[in-house]
Amino acid sequence: MIVQSVRWVGGVDGHLELIDQRKLPGELVTIRCRSVEQLHEAIRTLAVRGAPAIGVAAGYGLVLGLQSVADRAGPQAALKALADACEYLAGSRPTAVNLFWALRRVRDKTEQTAAAGANVGELRQTVLAEANAIYHEDVEMCRRIGANGERFITDGMGVLTHCNAGALATAGQGTALLVLFEAHKKGKRFRVYADETRPLLQGARLTAWELKQAGIDVTVICDNMAGWLMKQGKVNAVITGADRIAANGDTANKIGTYSLSILAREHRIPFYVAAPSSTFDLSIRSGADIPIEQRSAEEVVRPCGMAMPMVPDGVGVYNPAFDVTEARDITAIITERGVIERPNAERIVKHLSSS
Repeated sequence: MIVQSVRWVGGVDGHLELIDQRKLPGELVTIRCRSVEQLHEAIRTLAVRGAPAIGVAAGYGLVLGLQSVADRAGPQAALKALADACEYLAGSRPTAVNLFWALRRVRDKTEQTAAAGANVGELRQTVLAEANAIYHEDVEMCRRIGANGERFITDGMGVLTHCNAGALATAGQGTALLVLFEAHKKGKRFRVYADETRPLLQGARLTAWELKQAGIDVTVICDNMAGWLMKQGKVNAVITGADRIAANGDTANKIGTYSLSILAREHRIPFYVAAPSSTFDLSIRSGADIPIEQRSAEEVVRPCGMAMPMVPDGVGVYNPAFDVTEARDITAIITERGVIERPNAERIVKHLSSS
C-alpha cells in the first residue's frame, strides 16, 4: 500500500487518523479527529477527499458521535446522538453519494441492534464493527476494480486521468489509479498524463505524487492542454473516478471531467470510469438531478492559499466542484463486480443485481 489515507486507532474510545491532503505534496502530515465536528471540518475543507474515503471516514465519524453518550443514558439517547451525527456529517459535502450511503448503512445496522434490546455499550460496538466492515470492504473493492480494469491498459499507451482516484481517495489503493497500478505490476509500460485539476490541483499535487511513489511514468499537464495532446495522438485512453453515478449511467466527477469526455469522443478515444457499486445512486434518474456542490470563491481567487490574488477585487467567481459526464460518452464503467460496457439503465440494474 502506497499510503493509508484513513485509519481508525483503538476501540470504541479510539480516534480517526487522516492524511491531511491539503499539505501534499510538500508535507506528509497526519491529523487526528476526536470529534464529529473535527471530522466535518476535515471533509468540508478537503483534508480527506475522494468519495470512497469520505464514506469510510463518515462511518468512523459515527463511532465518535457515540463517545459522549454515557452508558446510563440508555439506547434511545444513543440513537438520538447517532441521528444528530448523521445529519451533521451529511451536511459536509453534497455530491459524493458514498458519504450518505455509509451514514445510512451504519445507522440502519445500529437501529436493528437497538430493536433487538442492545444496551449503549453494545450499540457502540455495533457502530465500530459496521464502520470496520465498510473499511475492509473498500480495500477489497479497490483490489477487484484494479483486477477488472487493468486489461484496458496496454504497452505503449498514453493514459490521461483527472483529479485523484488513488490511495488518497479510498481506504485501499484507489479506483482509477489502481487500474494503472495493477497494469504496472504486470510489467506493462505506459505513460500517464495527469491533469493538474484546477482550482485545487489534486492531479498535480496528489495523483502525480502517488504515481511517482509507484514508479509509474507520469507527466503533469494543465487542464487546457488535454485536447491538444489528444490531437497529437499522445492519449489513447482516459480513466477517471466518480463521486455519484445516476441510474442511467450519467456520472458526476471533478469539474473538468465533462470536457474531457467530449474531447475523447471527438478524438475517438475510449473513456473509462472506475468506481465501486456504492457510488451508484439508483434513486436519481439522470445526471440532471445530481446535486452539484458549489465551493468558496477563495479557492479560485487564492488557489492553494496563494498570497497574491489571481482575480481582481470585485469580480465574481463561479466555482462548482463537479460536473456530469453523460453515459453515452462513457465507454465502460469498471466496478468491483466487473465491467459495464456502454452503460445504460438496464445494464446497470443487471450489473448491480449480480452476485
